[in-house]
Amino acid sequence: MDDRRLETIIGNLLRAGVLLAAAVVFLGGVLYLAGHHADRIGYRHFTAGGTAIQTVAGIVQSAAHLHSEGLIQFGLLLLIATPVARVALAVVGFALERDRLYAVVSLIVLAILAFSLLHAI
Repeated sequence: MDDRRLETIIGNLLRAGVLLAAAVVFLGGVLYLAGHHADRIGYRHFTAGGTAIQTVAGIVQSAAHLHSEGLIQFGLLLLIATPVARVALAVVGFALERDRLYAVVSLIVLAILAFSLLHAI
């Protein structure tokens, strides 16, 4: 695999990830508006989303049942996962190119991303 091919694959991955995330968020937004278009909005008190969409497992389950808020959250998770997948693909690509320095640097970046995402709460 050469540099040009790796760049093309990574570019396609980023494009597909962003478009998929946008489509999922858009679908969730349409479903939300369809179900809540007549709701009265009160701006005096903030009410957070339900506890079902505060964990990754809850978000995935809610999105699988096509709940609008779960779909929106899932789309945002896809958007967050896109650059992480890019770094993971870079690790594989650099390893296939036998470019050890960039593979190691990409692994370090991937480890930092994984650590920060897993310990964010």
